[in-house]
Amino acid sequence: MSTLTSLDARARYVLALGDDALIMSHRLGEWITHAPQLEEDVALANLGLDLLGQARSLLTYAGELEGAGRDEDALAYLRDERDFLNLQVVEVPNGDFAVTIARLFVFSAYQYELYARLVDSRDETLAAIAAKAIKEVTYHRDHATQWVLRLGDGTAESHQRMQAGLDRIWPYVAEIFVADPTVADAVGDGVAVDVAVLREPWERYVTPMIEEGTLTVPEPAFRAAGGRQGIHTEAMGYLLAEMQHLHQAHPGATW
Repeated sequence: MSTLTSLDARARYVLALGDDALIMSHRLGEWITHAPQLEEDVALANLGLDLLGQARSLLTYAGELEGAGRDEDALAYLRDERDFLNLQVVEVPNGDFAVTIARLFVFSAYQYELYARLVDSRDETLAAIAAKAIKEVTYHRDHATQWVLRLGDGTAESHQRMQAGLDRIWPYVAEIFVADPTVADAVGDGVAVDVAVLREPWERYVTPMIEEGTLTVPEPAFRAAGGRQGIHTEAMGYLLAEMQHLHQAHPGATW
């Protein structure tokens, strides 16, 4: 049975941000030993660890706000798919390297705008998490941007793959900036950020970089929705089965 309805606006908001970071971290971790070069293998692993650190802080705080005794591990490993509130963009399968870069580009540019405003949250814990995270996502955004430019304005093959990567990810962009009515109270209280206001500054950064890379902003045939309400793509179930297997197979194990 879903526990989402029992969460207040602040707990739900923090949980959603934690889920974003957790699932994105897992996807980046899947590149370890599979990246196109050793340096990038290390880089993606480090980016994933940054996001995992964000997830740990956010999920721990979400558990405290919930007040049901669940810690970061319980929230990460003992929830069902419909209890996760992450955006669908972070759960999309990695695809080839260009798809992963397109996703990282889109997502880190969003996180940058989000955390730049969340540092002024009236919630001191959230503000502190954001102050640390903004330093990390600044690098994430720059790293992804350099690859977008390098691949987009590289060879004919790299250009085609980078454009295909953007095309694959773009149907999931609109959902990022759709306000979640269930956290409206947290926004009104100055705790959460209204994501609708992030779209314009996000576009001011993303669009020129795409054009500089001789690429085209895609026009998606569909627009994903529902992640913040626990509605996910088929890929999410497979991701959770892999991520949660060890913990659920050996409950309570420590090492």
